[in-house]
Amino acid sequence: MSSAVDPAVQSLLQQAIDVSRHAYIPYSHYPVGAALRARDGSVYTGCNVENAAYPATICAERAALVKAVSEGRREFDLIVVVTRNGGSPCGTCRQMLYEFAPALRVVIADLAGRIHADQPLNELLPLGFGPIELNK
Repeated sequence: MSSAVDPAVQSLLQQAIDVSRHAYIPYSHYPVGAALRARDGSVYTGCNVENAAYPATICAERAALVKAVSEGRREFDLIVVVTRNGGSPCGTCRQMLYEFAPALRVVIADLAGRIHADQPLNELLPLGFGPIELNK
């Protein structure tokens, strides 16, 4: 991992790599780990959990988000997602995260800790649909 990475990202990057080792991936063999930081500094991790009935699979990003929300967190400022090759969060994960934090900083890295992207969620999901759109 690069020493030029800021300490907050470095910590979440390592947590995401660590949790990716718990991924249940008998079908894709594609581990994903995520570390989501709430605005209060608490961190929630998740890994992907596959299922023979593919639609029942849950992604790492959503696992971390649901853990955080189930513990009362609703405001987030940073998520680090790691995959074997620096793959980006899927559309469903982007939409779920957008519900709570359209400007969320998203850092995408590979399992070796190399960062592939670092940008706000609203750039990954342009013209996203969130709660504010319901009130327009």
